[in-house]
Amino acid sequence: MAKATTQIGHSPSADDRAAALALTPVSRETEARLDRYVSLLVEWQAKTNLVAPSTLPHLWTRHISDSLQLLDLAPTAKIWVDLGSGGGFPGVVLACALAETPGANVHLVERNAKKAAFLREAVRVTSAAATVHLAGIGDIVDRIGGRVDCVTARALAPLHQLVGFAEPFVSSGAKALFLKGQDVEAELTEATKYWNIKPRLHSSRTGGHGWIVELDRIERRNPSAITYGDRA
Repeated sequence: MAKATTQIGHSPSADDRAAALALTPVSRETEARLDRYVSLLVEWQAKTNLVAPSTLPHLWTRHISDSLQLLDLAPTAKIWVDLGSGGGFPGVVLACALAETPGANVHLVERNAKKAAFLREAVRVTSAAATVHLAGIGDIVDRIGGRVDCVTARALAPLHQLVGFAEPFVSSGAKALFLKGQDVEAELTEATKYWNIKPRLHSSRTGGHGWIVELDRIERRNPSAITYGDRA
């Protein structure tokens, strides 16, 4: 993959790419889609802040593999909803991996117009299985009709808010998978003040202090304790 230069001179590392694909192997076709996505992200990063610039040299392990690992936790899921998709993690990455799966679609929900424009271009150049929604999370439940298998979010909001965002989908049969950092235990403690949940925690295979919170049941402890609206 040709190296592109950003405003700070960083670019994704070929060694990091190899390490990421060893951690989370994908098909040759998916590799090609991910290469096109990464090239586009580096190009847009110069004008729109999509990822922390310091993470660019390790973009493949920090962002691509981190996203791909969700597939093993929901191997039969075809219809995904990615809340606050931002630069496309995990949503675009999942959509690249699912592009050859009949009936698959990842709904990418993003209220920032510039980021939504990037997501649309990413879907176009990769032929990923995705639909971009320029919308706030509070508006999206009614827009997405039919079955949803899995709802995801990464670097979006504290866990107690994420649980609230996901509750309408999980109540209809979806699984929730949230990528969180080292403060996950404190976030879980806070979330249980508002929600009856039985989380399963999975250590991120990409190392560091990352975790995946898996939920397949959400019940409100006190409906008046959560304020709803256009929250993300």
